[in-house]
Amino acid sequence: MGVRCASRESAEKLLLQYLERAFQLEKLAATEADENFKAQLRTQSQAYRKMAAKRARDYGLPAPSAVDLS
Repeated sequence: MGVRCASRESAEKLLLQYLERAFQLEKLAATEADENFKAQLRTQSQAYRKMAAKRARDYGLPAPSAVDLS
């Protein structure tokens, strides 16, 4: 049970790190004037959110909420 608990804790930690990074990128994109760079930041943010969603599925955790970047 201890090993399973530890792996769930590390999965939750990794999930949180992905979501924090996505949020940081979204904040940067919101203030970026260069449209090309803004699009790159949003693409990276979406990739981190996809990784978080996959990690949540893999470990049976609730899916992260979706974010509208428009």
